Amino acid sequence: MSELLNFILDQEVQFRRARLPSLYSDFRVQRTTNPDGYAANISAWQAALAHATRAGLIPARADSSDLLTLRTSQELLQALEIEDLGRPLALGTVVSEGVAQKRMIPLRDYLTAKASIYQRKWAVTPWQIIFWGLRQLGLGHGPPDEEDLSMGQFVLLENVEETAKSVSEDMSNRTQWVDRVFSKDGFRQEFSRSLNAKLELTGMDIDVLLTYLARDRRMIAYDGQTIKFLTFTATASSITSEDIAVASLKTLIADMNAQVGTLTTRSENLASSARKAARDRNRPSALAALRSKKMVEATLSRRSEVLAQLEEVYSKIEQAADQVETVKVMEASAKVLKRLNSDVGGVEKVQDVVEELREEMDKVEDVGHAMNEIGHGEVMVNEGEIDDELEAMEREQRLEKEELESSGTMRRLHELTNVNDLRSPETGATAGRTQTASTMTGVEESIADLARMSMDEHKSTPDENNNQGDTSATQEATAPIPSQEA
Repeated sequence: MSELLNFILDQEVQFRRARLPSLYSDFRVQRTTNPDGYAANISAWQAALAHATRAGLIPARADSSDLLTLRTSQELLQALEIEDLGRPLALGTVVSEGVAQKRMIPLRDYLTAKASIYQRKWAVTPWQIIFWGLRQLGLGHGPPDEEDLSMGQFVLLENVEETAKSVSEDMSNRTQWVDRVFSKDGFRQEFSRSLNAKLELTGMDIDVLLTYLARDRRMIAYDGQTIKFLTFTATASSITSEDIAVASLKTLIADMNAQVGTLTTRSENLASSARKAARDRNRPSALAALRSKKMVEATLSRRSEVLAQLEEVYSKIEQAADQVETVKVMEASAKVLKRLNSDVGGVEKVQDVVEELREEMDKVEDVGHAMNEIGHGEVMVNEGEIDDELEAMEREQRLEKEELESSGTMRRLHELTNVNDLRSPETGATAGRTQTASTMTGVEESIADLARMSMDEHKSTPDENNNQGDTSATQEATAPIPSQEA
């Protein structure tokens, strides 16, 4: 079993064991008999091929596999072969459907197209009309060339879009002009691992990606050698001489850094060789290694000086670019302020507006005061009538309280009389005297309270004193009754 097949069986959920017979069969007949199953098989194969291409597992002629293009060949069919199921019989249909859906685009057509791949074509060819009619009648299964898998190379749009998204996210934080300009080699070094961190994009992948960014996404300006990422505020969408100079300078600095690193490593190796020869008492070898080391160090010194000068020039360009952007912003801000000040109309106009506003606010205050004066003095309250009404309410409450206490006293006397009548002379004499004494104590206390209340009322109101006197006389008349029973 090939590495490609192992990857698909392990990573793709649709390629479980129960689904393999359907995926490896000639499912073209399902286009009319089972459209849902047909679409599911097509989608599963297209996703599996795209993911395997991204992982670099598609058989290729060169040492490295393209990550953005799929190469169809007999080697691909052989790598997908399973012992008990054989080779997939409808892989040619999968590719044909991908081309029809624009998920797979022939490489030559993709690179030579002038219009965006997202631009929809409304023109209909006679063959498309005939083919549509045959499909509706169930007499045709597809174009004549979809029967077998033919040799070809197709751009996988899913992988290209994913790579472009990664590049866009990386460039979103780079705002300076010099950071958004690259040579083609510099672009490849910077973004070669945007799709797969373990594998680099090939030269063909870089061409496909740059074509997509320039033509289909309009993210960059590209002249074949220099790339400039565009911004929303960019006024020029073409490559300028300044862009070319900055891109060349960045490439030269990168090359110098690589040379300095190589020379440093070589100097360290020569020093190690000289020490080893000295330990072995091999004087000629040690001297030769030291001479070579001195020559390498001299070259390294010169390269380091050139690199320092180039980096200083690049720093000055960055500083100048920042100054240009600052001046542009200040100029635009000055124009905005000038226009706003002209809209205001000057200090005198502002003073007139403020004065007019103050007058109108004073008018609002005057209207409010006038409205608050409405109704003042028309409603008069007699405080004496309020006091008389309050005293009458309090007097009524006191009378109700006295009536309640009087009725309670009479009820207790009546209960005492009933109890004494029911008791026998022999057994109830002692208990009757005890209860009678207790009841008399309560009655006397109630009478005393009523007497005090009557005296207070007599002092305040003569009519109330008369009523209280009648009530006291009634209570005194009934008071000796318990004493006679006792």
